[in-house]
Amino acid sequence: MTNVDQRRTVVMLGGSRLQVPAIEAAKRLGFRVVCADYDPDAVGFKVADSPSLTSTLDVEAVEALAREEQADFVITSTSDAPVRVAALVSERLGLPTGISSADAVCATQKDAMRRRLAEHGVPMPEFEVCNNAEEFGRALERFGYDCIAKPADSAASRGVKLITPEDRGTSATELFDLFRSFSRKGTVMVEQRVTGREVSVEGMTVDGKTTILTITDKLTTEPPFFVELGHSEPSRLPIEAQEAIREVAKKTIDAIGIVTGPSHTEIMLTDEGPKVIEMAARLGGDFITSKLVPLSTGLDFVEGTVAAALGLPFDFEVKAHRGSAIRFITADHAGTISSIDVPDNLCHTEGVEEIELYLKPGDSIETPHSSNDRIGHVVCSGDNADEAAARAEWALGQIKVNLS
Repeated sequence: MTNVDQRRTVVMLGGSRLQVPAIEAAKRLGFRVVCADYDPDAVGFKVADSPSLTSTLDVEAVEALAREEQADFVITSTSDAPVRVAALVSERLGLPTGISSADAVCATQKDAMRRRLAEHGVPMPEFEVCNNAEEFGRALERFGYDCIAKPADSAASRGVKLITPEDRGTSATELFDLFRSFSRKGTVMVEQRVTGREVSVEGMTVDGKTTILTITDKLTTEPPFFVELGHSEPSRLPIEAQEAIREVAKKTIDAIGIVTGPSHTEIMLTDEGPKVIEMAARLGGDFITSKLVPLSTGLDFVEGTVAAALGLPFDFEVKAHRGSAIRFITADHAGTISSIDVPDNLCHTEGVEEIELYLKPGDSIETPHSSNDRIGHVVCSGDNADEAAARAEWALGQIKVNLS
């Protein structure tokens, strides 16, 4: 195909709702956007200049698409696995990339990430990499059946669960097979359970220099699944703790090898100090970077990361100091949605910035086992994080989900 459009072309890997802000940003910056996704109903197809029904995990297919579209850039925004594909295809075609394909593996596969961070002395939970049930059983015994098991290459909290002594009644083989079912390569991580205050650190690296934009406080479900129910920023932790968290995040980013690009580092502040739970060489999901960061900092983080990926200048200096929060709508029991009642004036209430529903009457819903088990969200702002979080909790309470 010959591209007669005079604009330079970006192949964007992923067309989910979380990717849409990046597609829109690339178009605002004057680029032609080709959106690749395996889902024919991907919402990004409606926003991009050209849709392509292509798996974002298929390196050969993405490379063929990039060649056909005469792409100048191959990037992604909030998706984990496509980070590897974008880096590898960019290297093959001689296109710019902010992270090498080898480093992208460390940023997207938890076993490789843990090994890389261990080499650089980054504080984190102890861990075992398990490729079979025998190794998995030994790991459970090592941690005394008080540990976290997770697939090495999944996302959105899929397949992440706390293992407790009650699980001794289930064979190691059965448990391993369960967690392995969530992993494309069949590898399972077993990690020491650490407790404390969980945060994420939203960072941006340009030419090897990292700026920490903000720290986001997290709200999760109780064990065993730890599904994220909300976020707020800026963090309300003591300044000394925040400084320690920032330093650990920067050490993590340096260890992974990001040259230019965003990072989302999840850290638990324990009694022993900050420990890295996971990191991603991408924008944070859950609308953290597309909704919360702009409201709390005055900075369009999505446009900034897209601009940097496309070789354009962008000022990442924080412009404002306000509060923002998101709360996710969930069900307290499984069922079929009969109705979702949202007061007509709720979206016009002071501080309520957005209400979005993902599901509709007739859809089935489970209690939260992963981020996919959420019905919608509310986003609120305030003069500070306390006010924003209080408004989000109040708004969440006004929405009623009726199940049958």
